[in-house]
Parts: sequence; C-alpha cells; structure tokens
Amino acid sequence: MNSFWNERYSATEYAYGEAPNEFLKEQLPQLQPGKVLFPAEGEGRNAVFAATLGWEVTAFDPSSEGKRKALLLSDKHNVSINYQVTDYKNADFEKEYFDCICLTYVHMPENMRNQVHQKLASYLKPGGTLILEGFSKEQINKNTGGPKDIGFLFDEKELKNDFKNFSTLTTYKTDIELDEGLYHRGLASIIRLKGVK
Repeated sequence: MNSFWNERYSATEYAYGEAPNEFLKEQLPQLQPGKVLFPAEGEGRNAVFAATLGWEVTAFDPSSEGKRKALLLSDKHNVSINYQVTDYKNADFEKEYFDCICLTYVHMPENMRNQVHQKLASYLKPGGTLILEGFSKEQINKNTGGPKDIGFLFDEKELKNDFKNFSTLTTYKTDIELDEGLYHRGLASIIRLKGVK
C-alpha cells in the first residue's frame, strides 16, 4: 500500500490539490487553535492550512513521498508542521494530548476501522473536537474518487458506534460536487461528522 501512495504522490502536481478540504476550512477556524493531529495526511494540504491558522500541527502518513510534498507545501506557506512517516499500527502519541483530530478521507479496511478510530480518539483531550469527512457507501457507484471496496466506505451508524463515547456527535450524509485535485472530482456521496469527546 505504501508503494501505491508513494507512486501517487511522486508527481509534481498535488494529487488532491493544495487547498484544504472545504468542510475542514469551514470548521477549523471556529475552534481556538491548540494542538491538532492529522492522521493519513498525504501531501499536507489540510495540515498546512491548520498551521496557517496558528495550530501546532502533527501529521502522519505511511508515504515518504507524502511527507516530502507536505514539507514543500509548508515551506511555500512559511509554516512548520511535525510530520511522521508511520502507519496506524505504529503511530504512537500521548493519550489525551490533542485539542483536535481531523480525519479527511481517511479510509481503511472494515476490520481495522473501529480499532483505529478508538486508538485515534484516545489521543484527543476530553472536550477536544473531531472533524471527519469521508465517502459514504453510496460512493461505490460513482467514479469520482475513493476506494473501490465498499468495506472501506463509511456508514453513519458505524461511525456513530466508533465514537459512541463522545459527549456530542453530529453526522450528516449528502452529495457534493468535489473539486480536490486530480482524484476527487465530480458529484460524490459523503458523510461529515463533528464530535466533542
């Protein structure tokens, strides 16, 4: 899988563009800047955006090419991010450390999802915020981005169960017109989630 992402991110152009995700762009400025974690952050578009808002940013991804591109982007915007090359299994952060965790199209096999989400949630402080956007299971019929295995795609009920211990959790499913680089383009079925631990 690392070779897949390294190949995708090795191009000069940013696979999902340089601009942040629209939902993140709307939600993050509503919060007081603190420490934020971006798992599976790829080429850094969202992490760099957070850094420009004054957040102390940590990101990780298994792709070394993703890190290379993310650091180029952070230099372009004159900000710094802490970017680690690691995967979900080996990611290791202090419990209840982050004020916010942002999951933007962070998809994984169905048999890993709950465990990974629980692990990531453990890094969030009580009162911390989770911001998530990803493809719903209906996306399987669309050719506008995302995994081609329905098990990787999201369902509102499953997501609510993954984060059931949060004090508040709001999800909604919708279709939007995506315009994020080469690989997220066109009408897509997505789920957005915002929660407070």
